Amino acid sequence: MHTLTVDLAERTYPIHIGKQLIGNASLVAERIRGRQVHVVTNETVAPLYLDNLKSALRDFQVDTTVLPDGEQYKTLDVLNQIFDGLLTARHNRTTTLVALGGGVVGDMAGFAAACYQRGVDFVQIPTTLLAMVDSSVGGKTGVNHPLGKNMIGAFHQPRSVLADTGVLHTLPERELSAGIAEVIKYGLIADYEFFEWLEEHMDALLQRDDQALAYAVRRSCENKARVVALDEKEGGVRAILNLGHTFGHAIEAAQGYGVWLHGEAVGAGMVMAADLSHRRGSLSAGDLARTIALIERAGLPIKAPADMGPEDFLKLMGVDKKVLDGRLRLVLLEAMGQAVVTSEIEESLLQETFAACRGQ
Repeated sequence: MHTLTVDLAERTYPIHIGKQLIGNASLVAERIRGRQVHVVTNETVAPLYLDNLKSALRDFQVDTTVLPDGEQYKTLDVLNQIFDGLLTARHNRTTTLVALGGGVVGDMAGFAAACYQRGVDFVQIPTTLLAMVDSSVGGKTGVNHPLGKNMIGAFHQPRSVLADTGVLHTLPERELSAGIAEVIKYGLIADYEFFEWLEEHMDALLQRDDQALAYAVRRSCENKARVVALDEKEGGVRAILNLGHTFGHAIEAAQGYGVWLHGEAVGAGMVMAADLSHRRGSLSAGDLARTIALIERAGLPIKAPADMGPEDFLKLMGVDKKVLDGRLRLVLLEAMGQAVVTSEIEESLLQETFAACRGQ
């Protein structure tokens, strides 16, 4: 097991990375302060791992909410199921919510924890690669709105994160690729050596080599923890973690949540961001080609949906959380391993990117 720390003063917490962590009673319980625990999971994950987790929590009062599985259920209406479960079982302010699942479960359980009785503890136990390397770390929680992804939420840091890499062997191939999108992101925005490592080890990741997966999760979490420690609530540098996300969130909203997986939309979005960076003169043609090649090797889309024109993108990108005073801001690449957030976006070049990156 490898342990990292997200350094946030009194909100500092560990990220444990290793195999067979879900059933480790002492590790699961070490950051739970009260006697009540409410596990939030979904109908896909529950049959696989819920009994093992409940066994590790046998010394606590454990109640469970099992949500439907899918991004389309990341809504305020479904969120109420968690509150119903907490209130029915009379959970108090010392309760701890445990998120057992992927990014949707983690975001919703975290948001419920931020809201319930004005804030209670929660623990993240991510079961997808995407959740391990991205959504479980950093305290972003929330739900979607039909007009925009994650537009209703709160910053609420977990008490700990347990990334059990053993569960990745049960992950569908499409979900694995979606998680690799976020892994590639770290290499592009802040860690060029990691990008080069990914070029050499992509086949091993896709084949679920244990050592390669563990290294990718650890290196990704190290990168995210460092950025979050500098900027917990995305007032500045943390925005670079959204490379490809402004384009990607527009794709998710336009296609219908769950039609494209989040990582698939981010993959295509990173191609669009890299393409625009190249057109602005900050990324070479060779580095653009390398970026597209790695994303494609990961099994991710490299083109936006054919039915999305520039007007569709611009309408949905206009409600992105990075928009300030009516001005669109994008995360672009100054070089490989170096990202920048800018509102100085040439309209003509953006239109060229929309045209070049549109599927047939």
